[in-house]
Amino acid sequence: MDDSDILVPEIYVQPGELHLSREPVIFRTVLGSCVGVTFLAPQRGVGAICHPMLPVMPHRHGAHKLSVAHARRYVDYAIHDMLGQFDALSVHREEIQVKLFGGGDVLLVSNETTRPTVGRMNYETALRVLSEEGLEVSAQSLGGLTGLSIQFHTGTGEVLLRRLNSMEQSLKKRK
Repeated sequence: MDDSDILVPEIYVQPGELHLSREPVIFRTVLGSCVGVTFLAPQRGVGAICHPMLPVMPHRHGAHKLSVAHARRYVDYAIHDMLGQFDALSVHREEIQVKLFGGGDVLLVSNETTRPTVGRMNYETALRVLSEEGLEVSAQSLGGLTGLSIQFHTGTGEVLLRRLNSMEQSLKKRK
């Protein structure tokens, strides 16, 4: 990102939120087990991001029983909702560039379990839904033991990524 970015508005994206912009903006967020999915249709000047926290919306809750804000906490719903917004703008799937980040194992978990972690389930769900929607992921940083800070510039498509210290590293530094 260069000096011209000083004039570009910045939006901090909270967990469970999604944002779409038809003007250049810089979306910032911090990811742990959540995923951040960036969408860019460069020829249309449209960029978006979603920051869901949980993999799949339970069927018993169905979209009709949850507020949209609550439903956007789920990876599957958030991606479909975002793509619905692109559909409303007549943006075709082949025009959309997608990048995927996060899904880390940032909390200390017992090594004795063989169950997948929330982070892993989040990014596996995102990859599955994106594939089902005919979208390819052009860049990704998934899993790991640290959180990520990302900045997505919708004017350039550039995503800057910074790895955060893991909880284990932080505990070692305190000793």
